[in-house]
Amino acid sequence: MPDKLILLVEDNEEDEELALRALRRAQIADRIEVARDGKEALEYLFCEGVWRDRDGSRQPDLILLDLKLPKLNGIDVLRRLRADERTRRIPVVVFSSSSEDEDITRSYCSGANSFVSKPVSFSCFAKTIGELGEYWLSVNHSPSRPSPPA
Repeated sequence: MPDKLILLVEDNEEDEELALRALRRAQIADRIEVARDGKEALEYLFCEGVWRDRDGSRQPDLILLDLKLPKLNGIDVLRRLRADERTRRIPVVVFSSSSEDEDITRSYCSGANSFVSKPVSFSCFAKTIGELGEYWLSVNHSPSRPSPPA
């Protein structure tokens, strides 16, 4: 499997730690970057702020996005991603503690590729993360991304 990169966008420290442990255990990505709010996620993706020196030609192969984030919520992040040619084709899985119909509908209408409610137990959480990663990084075929502007 080629070098795979996941961007985890999560503000809850416990959920972040669970997700990182589960992703490492599943061995589905070579790198996992973490953004702790919506603004930081966009700065990472668009190489701004502290991420301005990041190689923008290497975008994540998968984004796991929480909805309820400080500074900029997940729906706003999704809308910005889908509005930009550089990021519109990156698979985004909303991974939220919510299971509200309104959140699910808004996520899909804003461009989410999938919506998954976070399981409560670690074993279910780990299994779900592993299955998500396996599907999106190994089974699914995503379209090629455009080259970065010169």
